[in-house]
Amino acid sequence: MSTALRNHRIRLASRPHGEPVEADFTRDVVEVPSPDPGQVLLRTRYLSLDPYVRGRMSAAKSYAAPMEVGDVIVGGTVSEVVESAADGFAPGDTVLSYGGWQEYSLESAAHLRRLDPSAVPVTTALGVLGMPGFTAYAGLLAIGKPQPGETVAVAAATGPVGSAVGQIAKLHGARAIGIAGGEQKVARMRELGFDAALDHRAPELAGRLAAASPDGIDVYFENVGGAVWDAVLPRLNEFARVPVCGLAALYNATSAPEGPDRSAQLMREVLSKSLTLRGFIQREFVPTMFEDFLRDMTDWVASGKVQHTEDITEGLDRAPEAFVGMLRGQNFGKAIIQVS
Repeated sequence: MSTALRNHRIRLASRPHGEPVEADFTRDVVEVPSPDPGQVLLRTRYLSLDPYVRGRMSAAKSYAAPMEVGDVIVGGTVSEVVESAADGFAPGDTVLSYGGWQEYSLESAAHLRRLDPSAVPVTTALGVLGMPGFTAYAGLLAIGKPQPGETVAVAAATGPVGSAVGQIAKLHGARAIGIAGGEQKVARMRELGFDAALDHRAPELAGRLAAASPDGIDVYFENVGGAVWDAVLPRLNEFARVPVCGLAALYNATSAPEGPDRSAQLMREVLSKSLTLRGFIQREFVPTMFEDFLRDMTDWVASGKVQHTEDITEGLDRAPEAFVGMLRGQNFGKAIIQVS
């Protein structure tokens, strides 16, 4: 059956220098092979666009191996089983997979997570009930450890990670400050229940943040870096915790930031305030926290205690432009491509 199918793919044509451009992507069409024992053939329904993929396009050493030029661009997917050579999976099943930027993929059944389309929208497995939501949950609760009455701040606060961080903080009795770009996103932060909503594109961010955090900041969930971090650092309280899951403002940088080296200032703040800066990749918490996350977040989403937004673009061919737009902060909510 599968030999009659044709697979449209988007691959890495060259390593981007700065912001990715169209020439960094190439498209092709190949025949779809049949699965080997233990494998399933999947048709991609939805593709997740995530900032970490920009890092995988670079040859620089990181927590995950870089893509090679010519590879299909990586990405999480919600897919439908077309053909199965593995026990426990049948045509028509819906699964969370890692098929990347293509219409079809062959994957090991051991790496799939079955989804129930009747329970919640399947796209949530790419966002609030998937890797971004778990990043927020694990980083905030295992590292940030917000206490009732404390102040939690987060940037990109209408994105899939930041919006979850703010709402989980509120559920644990903390005060939440959200930072994002543009009036529309400020309005969304207020809808989500943030106690303060700041536009980082407006003038005098540092002064506005100081006014919004009269008692300082106890937890700053870092996923952006850049100018927002510069404004947050002086507001951190003694013993503040800073989970670091990303630095989106720096992903397209081609050189070090201009100005003096401020690493001495940072280290002085870390020492004098006994700060905890802890980088993490969500996978380290999967063995100990993922089941709790699925239980808690599913309940919070179903009850309306946690809201989420999805920014869905139709068509695999539009993935490169939507990806670049996401890196610019143009998406509103979890960036997803509807492939089929």
